[in-house]
Amino acid sequence: MRTPTLAELPPTENIWLEIDTTQQLLRCWCGPKVLRECSISSGVAGSGQLDGSGKTPHGWHYVRAAIGGDMAEDAVFRGRRWTGETFSPALAEANPQRDWILTRILWLCGLEKGVNRGGQVDSQRRYIYLHGTPPDEPMGVAASHGCIRLRNSDLLYIFSLALPGTPVWLHGDRQCFD
Repeated sequence: MRTPTLAELPPTENIWLEIDTTQQLLRCWCGPKVLRECSISSGVAGSGQLDGSGKTPHGWHYVRAAIGGDMAEDAVFRGRRWTGETFSPALAEANPQRDWILTRILWLCGLEKGVNRGGQVDSQRRYIYLHGTPPDEPMGVAASHGCIRLRNSDLLYIFSLALPGTPVWLHGDRQCFD
């Protein structure tokens, strides 16, 4: 895995992800071409960088780790490890307060020192992920604890392309390249 540099972003030929928290959309790009667009759910507390805020961080990131590639769809994760459970309505009913992290995890690391890397704004230390969520959770509206939630089908597609090192641009009302 090679960590991308800010000077080479966005890539002109390779896979990269754009996540727009205002529109609640993820776009998977290959250079200048959109391969897939899907609804997401970002932090209900809004956008922000600080640890403990419950907000979704903005700026350039990259996929630091891809977790769960050999797991079944709806595998339940805690602390980036499989719990031995598979999500079901009965499991959800028995655990109504759980924040479900399902199927796969793409763990993000910030690329911008003082913005999303280091100190109290470090996205990796904040455990900011792209991950699956139960089918009854809303998409297209902010509802997470800061991570990016996706439907399993979208997550599995993104997971197959976004290998560790893949750049991820998280933004709100800013344009992609300002």
